[in-house]
Amino acid sequence: MTFALRTYASPVGELRLVAGDNGLAAILWPVDTDRVSLIDQVTSTNHPTLDAASDELDAYFSDPTHRFEIQLDLHGTEFQRATWSALAEIEPGTTTTYGQLAQQLGRPKAARAIGAAIGKNPVSIILPCHRVLGAGGAMTGFAGGIDVKRQLLSHEGVSDTE
Repeated sequence: MTFALRTYASPVGELRLVAGDNGLAAILWPVDTDRVSLIDQVTSTNHPTLDAASDELDAYFSDPTHRFEIQLDLHGTEFQRATWSALAEIEPGTTTTYGQLAQQLGRPKAARAIGAAIGKNPVSIILPCHRVLGAGGAMTGFAGGIDVKRQLLSHEGVSDTE
């Protein structure tokens, strides 16, 4: 499998977009070290998926209600992919908790496993893990950092987070 990589200057910092053979494979933050390990397989900086991802992110940062339609090329366990699919269902401007996602997925005791799967979400922002909070609305981990999580939620009109 080959990957193409491009840097994208976003309002919340520099992101590295990674396209795989079948779609967008990752959005990486400067602080990412081992969340997604694709960089060593990059062969190009040009790919139509990278153009599409840049356009989609531009649309989101102009209009936080933008619905992402880009094809994704995700690699993970069945449980991770189910968790990531559930992220896609969280409406812009709303939040949920790890426990609520666990309930939604029919795994009410799996909130920590849900958190671990979300921690491996390869396409932050597009699969909006920033919309997931800890119990009681606690602001918890995010690959781009808690400040960026707050910025993204604020961009979407969510202002009542810790």
